Amino acid sequence: MLGLRKRGRVYWLEGRIGTRRIQTTLGTKSHDAAVLAKNRIERALAEGASSEEWPRLRGLVPKTAFSNLAAIVGYTEQPQIRPQTWADLKAAFAAEAERRIALGRLRGSTWTRYQHTLSEFTEFLSSRALSELAQLSRVVVDEFKTWRVARIKQKRQSREARSLALDAAILHRAFSYGVELEMIVRNPVRLEGRPGEAPECGAQPFKAEDLSKLSAAAGLDSLAFLLLRWTGLRGSDVVTLRWSEVDFRAAEISRITLKRRKRVVIPMHSELQFVLEAEFDRRQPSSDAHVLVNPSTGKPMTRPRLYERIRALGRRAGVADAHPHRFRDTFCVDMLARGINPYSVARLVGITVDILERHYAPFIPELRERVRRALDSGEGLEATPRQNADSRERKERIQ
Repeated sequence: MLGLRKRGRVYWLEGRIGTRRIQTTLGTKSHDAAVLAKNRIERALAEGASSEEWPRLRGLVPKTAFSNLAAIVGYTEQPQIRPQTWADLKAAFAAEAERRIALGRLRGSTWTRYQHTLSEFTEFLSSRALSELAQLSRVVVDEFKTWRVARIKQKRQSREARSLALDAAILHRAFSYGVELEMIVRNPVRLEGRPGEAPECGAQPFKAEDLSKLSAAAGLDSLAFLLLRWTGLRGSDVVTLRWSEVDFRAAEISRITLKRRKRVVIPMHSELQFVLEAEFDRRQPSSDAHVLVNPSTGKPMTRPRLYERIRALGRRAGVADAHPHRFRDTFCVDMLARGINPYSVARLVGITVDILERHYAPFIPELRERVRRALDSGEGLEATPRQNADSRERKERIQ
């Protein structure tokens, strides 16, 4: 039995457990606190080293008293597990991204875009004093989305914050990796549609007069203009195109696209072939050299620099919102309008027919006009005479 005795200002625990005498201070002046500590100590000693009372006693009695009592039953403290934080998940996700880059499964430019979203989320969490993964609920992530939209719309080229879908997809992937590592139980990120999809605006091809203006104002950017105009390649593929991928004899450009890792073989337009041959003769480059170089420096063109030069070209030509991807839209829409079947166009640009039809076909006036002419042609089901028993009987009566 154990009892309490007050010595001076604090209570002591005294008594025997089996043959062992116990005499230790409880370090408290409160009788109620001393009784609580005594009851928990008796329960912990009775249940042994596996008792759940030991972690609670750790902050209830003095350190020396706790050590002496725990030694009686052989209880040892387990090291406290630090809660998983967003910084831990971010570091783990970064290591996984580096591994995928090394294996050729993730592009460096894609990882750069991922890092931007991760940094934005880190800044948001810092502003809310949040760090532990257990704190990051769906409500918190939805608050981030609102915060992110407001930040995007502060920029001049916000495009109605349509990039939020990509931010959500990146965060969803990061948290999915956390679930895979068992750092969290469930993914708190709700997707906001498919990144890049904008049904309300769709493709944005240049008009014929826009292309004429851009061509006339191209100047030193003529090669960049023609590559974008007549290949349908993304800006990232245009700036990384090498001379080994240009086959003058077959008059084709053949490469594996960076984004979807698909082989595309694009017949060269005669004007593009002429300019490429002239550029090759002028530079005499090696097969590994980049086709497109910065006219100002002679160094390989980068994607940001290409974007800026096309924007500048648009300003010179008086064409609003000119950027590299609009040439891809133009190429796809132009090929469909010329009557090339969707399968062939999809193969040319390295996408599926489903994506082609979803992004480009609904926005081609020529296709709709072709359907309208077919509807007004007088041909179709109604033009086929229906021969049934009643009509035959009427004809026989007339005869």
